[in-house]
Amino acid sequence: MPSATIKLFLVQGDPKRLRTAEPSNWTGKAVAGPRSEFDSVVDREESLGSGVYLLTGTDTDTGRPAIYIGEAEIIRDRIKAHLTKDFWNQVVYFVSKDETLTKAHIRFLEGRLIELARIADRAVVTNSQSSGARLPESDRADMEIYLEKVNQLLPVLGVGHFVRAAAQKGSGPKVHTLFCEIKGLQARGQLSPDGLVVLKGSQAVLEERASTKKYPWPHNLRERLKQEGALRTESDHLAFVRDTEFSSPSAAAAVIHGGHANGLIAWKDKQGRTLKEIESA
Repeated sequence: MPSATIKLFLVQGDPKRLRTAEPSNWTGKAVAGPRSEFDSVVDREESLGSGVYLLTGTDTDTGRPAIYIGEAEIIRDRIKAHLTKDFWNQVVYFVSKDETLTKAHIRFLEGRLIELARIADRAVVTNSQSSGARLPESDRADMEIYLEKVNQLLPVLGVGHFVRAAAQKGSGPKVHTLFCEIKGLQARGQLSPDGLVVLKGSQAVLEERASTKKYPWPHNLRERLKQEGALRTESDHLAFVRDTEFSSPSAAAAVIHGGHANGLIAWKDKQGRTLKEIESA
């Protein structure tokens, strides 16, 4: 993704309240805000335009992040209809400043965003069905460029649901693989902007340490990963069935070791240097 200059305007001066964002040399614009300031978000002139919108919050059944993705020819009217849903607490919508987004365009964008959110698997996508629209080749190319800008703005606005856990692999600075080994099992991981990603196919111990009875968070985290389908029980170990991101190297190591672990020591590169040694070099 190319570098970009983004104009971020905090309407009340608070980064958690109403804000707008737009990269330089782009015809689109984003508006975001909390549900607690719903009127301020939808009373803006931009909400009278057509575009796509995202409602984010927490899934009440699983406790995981949740997202709903929609499209509308009049953003304001459609978002108001979602006040009956109680899972969401933030809204972001994207419009075009030159009013060039047609119904087919926004349906295409909605479908692609739903697809990308499900691929990233960082949140429960509450849409009951996929959307989308067929577009001429030139229009699809234009919308993919628009979508690239949307994905560039979303993390800036606090929506990281579309960032794949190992998205940095193969791009930008060289990403080094780290290893965490215990009892003949091996896990592979890579540092990420949000912590550490344990790569698909990595292994973790089946038996947990006795310390988890007194300090149960590693056990709870392992159970949650099993319920979400990220960890699967094999004959004598656990296996990661997809790339899984953790908030820290220690959190990842604790799941792999079956109890508390110091990630700065547990993770090593192929030369045997610990993460602590690597960061101190």
